[in-house]
Amino acid sequence: MTATATLIGAAAVTALAGPAAAAPPGDELGPTDLRVATFNLSLNRNAPGQLVADLTTGANVQAKTVAEIIQRANPDIVLLNEFDFVPDGLAADLFRDNYLEVSQGGADPVEYPYAFVAPSNTGIASGFDLNNNGVTVTTPLAPGYGDDALGFGQFEGQFGMAVLSKYPILEEDVRTFQHFLWKDMPGALLPDDPNTAAPADWYSPEELDVFRLSSKSHWDVPVDVNGSTVHVLAAHPTPPVFDGPEDRNGLRNHDEIRFWADYITPGPASRYITDDAGQAGGLKPGESFVILGDQNADPFDGDSVEVAIHQLLDHPRVTDSMPMSDGAAEASVLQGGANLTHEGDPSLDTADFADTAPGNLRADYVLPSRDLRVMDAAVFWPTTTDPLFRLTGAFPFPSSDHRLVWVDLRVHP
Repeated sequence: MTATATLIGAAAVTALAGPAAAAPPGDELGPTDLRVATFNLSLNRNAPGQLVADLTTGANVQAKTVAEIIQRANPDIVLLNEFDFVPDGLAADLFRDNYLEVSQGGADPVEYPYAFVAPSNTGIASGFDLNNNGVTVTTPLAPGYGDDALGFGQFEGQFGMAVLSKYPILEEDVRTFQHFLWKDMPGALLPDDPNTAAPADWYSPEELDVFRLSSKSHWDVPVDVNGSTVHVLAAHPTPPVFDGPEDRNGLRNHDEIRFWADYITPGPASRYITDDAGQAGGLKPGESFVILGDQNADPFDGDSVEVAIHQLLDHPRVTDSMPMSDGAAEASVLQGGANLTHEGDPSLDTADFADTAPGNLRADYVLPSRDLRVMDAAVFWPTTTDPLFRLTGAFPFPSSDHRLVWVDLRVHP
């Protein structure tokens, strides 16, 4: 498996391609049925190098389990959240070679000849006291380092992302927005220090000059699906918790989600956007897209700003197919606790969080553009009587506290 490095703006981006002889599925003359998925697989590790070490042998139990989930869902394109960034795409190579391309639990192996990885803002030292506790932590892995980093992480690249695809990635057309500053978003919901009279002053002007909107990054990864381009819009907004009355993480989560809502809106709403290569503007009108990722926002429950995810769910260019599962509905009843107070339909949940608070939530989304016809959709959350329940289980989870979400689309040439 070969790796080629492409420079996009200031970010070194790795696009990985498999053998040229590996033809993508589908019929170039007619419509293509495309399964697209998002999966926060919790393969993040506590120190740099650990993920590579775990993926090198092919024997890591968690990696085998999440790989089997992917094999059984068998998406054509999948976004991996909480997959530590490793330069040159080594971790993505190892995960494909040693886990996905090897049968796990009797499931058929799956090959992804194409992958995209790029740096994340997580674990990059800001040089400032971003949580305003009086201490600026600049040493990776030190207590409090993650809170003062540009995106929460104890080392650079922790909680990163990767896109895997059976179809060619148009790497020269990829756009990344890792460096876009939060203050440059018109009407940004910048947090306010409740102890002062000045508005929106949690972060100083000097801090806002370096503070990036993306807690990880935002990527526009175009994929060639038998001659039709589908833009994979990938991100992983920060959780809207772990802060104080200023709600700095909740407000950032809202604006990270808003970024895609603006990006897919032609005209003035997206003109402010500039990518890491200096190209301005959003997605061109009429382009097909799928918004993927753990958005850390439920439309009815949890701690996100009330309208956060509705910016996408209610967008006129977006289809919400509302993937669901019997396993999520069952878990809500069996676990009780906060789940019993929720307003949302529990069958739509995608994350198994603490029963005390916030309970299970819908956090992970596959949201296609309206021109892509939805054929089917589901969340991989088996019931307790299903033999595959062993893959998701109960806390401590054998795989992840999130569930893989997939949507089947019909792409016309």
